Amino acid sequence: MRVLIVGAGIAGPTLAYWLLQAGHEPTLVERAPALRRGGYLIDFWGAGFEVADRMGIVPRLQRQGYVMTAARSVDRSGRRIASLRLDGIVGSTERYVSIARSDLAAAIYDALDGAAELILGDTVRALDDDGQRVRVTLERGGERDFDLVVGADGLHSRVRRLAFGPDQQFEDYRNTVVSVFDVPGYRPRDELVAMMHAEVGFQAVRVSLRDDLTMAVFTVRHDGPVPLDDVADQQQLLRKRLAGAGWEIPALLDAMPPADSSALDTFYFDAVSQIRMPSWTRGRIALVGDAAACPSLLAGQGSALAMVEAYVLAAELAAADGDHRQAFARYQSRLAPFLESKQQAARRLGSAFAPRNRLQLLVRNATMALMGLPKVTELAMGRSFHDAIELPAFEPA
Repeated sequence: MRVLIVGAGIAGPTLAYWLLQAGHEPTLVERAPALRRGGYLIDFWGAGFEVADRMGIVPRLQRQGYVMTAARSVDRSGRRIASLRLDGIVGSTERYVSIARSDLAAAIYDALDGAAELILGDTVRALDDDGQRVRVTLERGGERDFDLVVGADGLHSRVRRLAFGPDQQFEDYRNTVVSVFDVPGYRPRDELVAMMHAEVGFQAVRVSLRDDLTMAVFTVRHDGPVPLDDVADQQQLLRKRLAGAGWEIPALLDAMPPADSSALDTFYFDAVSQIRMPSWTRGRIALVGDAAACPSLLAGQGSALAMVEAYVLAAELAAADGDHRQAFARYQSRLAPFLESKQQAARRLGSAFAPRNRLQLLVRNATMALMGLPKVTELAMGRSFHDAIELPAFEPA
C-alpha cells in the first residue's frame, strides 16, 4: 500500500520504518524545511525502548544519550530540599537513557536508510477520502493519491483538523505552558544531575549537557490564551510569570536566546495539553503519536509512546494483510486502555510541575523529600516505570 505519513518527528519515521518491513511504500511529508533540531531532553524507557531495540538503534541512543545519576530539588536560596537517585527510581539503567528528542528523531530517520520518500517544506492542504483511496492536496506539491494517510504531525495536527474536526473538540489544555532552551557556557554546572526548583506557579529544571551547554526547562502555570506563533510574546509571558522568582531563575532568563537571535532554533515553547479522542481513525485516515493521544510532557514519555503507537499500527496492518479496517480496529482496541492510563497518570502530576498554590508546593516538596528514602521511592514510583502492554509480534513481508 502507498501510505502518506504527515510529520517526520518521532512517530512518523518509526511508522515508515515498520511499514517498509511489511512491504508497503511510505512517503513522509514534513512542513519544516529540514528535519528539526532542538527540543528537550527526554527520559526514554519502557515499551518505546523495546521498539527502538527491535529497530537496532539502542546502541546509538546510549552513545548519544546520558545516564543521569540524580534529581535534586532546591529552595529559593539553592539549599537542598531533596535528592533522588535515578537507580533508586528505575532500578537498572540498562534500558533507560536520557536523550535529546532531536537525537532520537535523527536515529529513527537514519534507520530508514533512504528507503522512504521524504518531502520537506510542505504539508497537506486538503484530504478527500472516497473509500477507495485518499486524494491528498499538498500546499506546494499538488495532488497525489494514497491508499492510506496517517497524521503524525503532533499536538497541533493539521490532519486531525482536516479529517476529524477543530482542535477544540479534542484538546484538553492543562493550564500550563512549557519552554525549553539551551545556554552555552552557563555556570554552575552539575554533571549528570537534574537540578530542580519550584515555586507557586512554576517549576524550573537545569541540566548540564555536552559541549558546555546547559538546558533550561520551565513549566509555568498560565490560564489565558497561549501565544503559539510569536516568540517575543512567548518570552514576555515567561518573564512576566517568573518575575521575582528565586534560585537561578533571573540568570537563566537573562541567558534565554533573544527573539531575533540566530540561536533561536533551540528555543521551544508550547501549551501543555492532552489530546483525547473517541477514535483515532476515520475511513482511510489514521492518527499516531501526539496527534492521536498526546499525554503531555507531564507523562514523561510522550516520544516513547509515539513509537509504540507507530509500531502497533504497522504491526496490525501487516497482520491484517491489507485490510485497513481490521487493522485500525485492532490498533485502537489494543492501545486505548493503555494510553488512557498514561493520560490519567499525567493529570495527577500537574501540581508537581506547576503548583497552583502554596499548599500544593508544600506537598510537592514534602513528597520529594520522602522519596529520597529508597523504600518510599520503590513503593511510589516502581510501577510507574513498567509499561503494562505487550507489543504484538511483527510479521515482515
